[in-house]
Amino acid sequence: MQVLTKRYSKNCLRNVMDRYSAVVQNMEQVVMFPSLLQDVQFSAQAGAPSLYNYFTMLKAIRMDVDHGLLPQEEWQVKEAGGKTSVSENEAAETEEGEEEDLGQLDLEAQFHLHYTSLHHILTHLTLKAEELTRIYQEITGQAV
Repeated sequence: MQVLTKRYSKNCLRNVMDRYSAVVQNMEQVVMFPSLLQDVQFSAQAGAPSLYNYFTMLKAIRMDVDHGLLPQEEWQVKEAGGKTSVSENEAAETEEGEEEDLGQLDLEAQFHLHYTSLHHILTHLTLKAEELTRIYQEITGQAV
């Protein structure tokens, strides 16, 4: 059986997603005791989230990147804690209809906007995961 290996450009979304997934997987392997991150913050700003919050967020996003998103209905149920009302469902249907109208205007421009935004966000999150891993290694004396 012949295995096809296709090379993608550096800025290809697939490469960005694979890199993010690999960096977060490395972070999970390095961070043996996530509780050590609870009182540590990225910056000295008041109200900045702890590294532990970033750690859990980065892991959750990795699950979406690796396994795909939940269907919209399951996501709404999860967010509402299993309590969705008829009015919420009707509002969601109205919102979908409005999105379809707007979607017909300029799909290519919308695609480029969302693609660029996703690329930027994943790159930023990858850097945050690398920084979190480095800080954890410094805390535990594992600095490379």
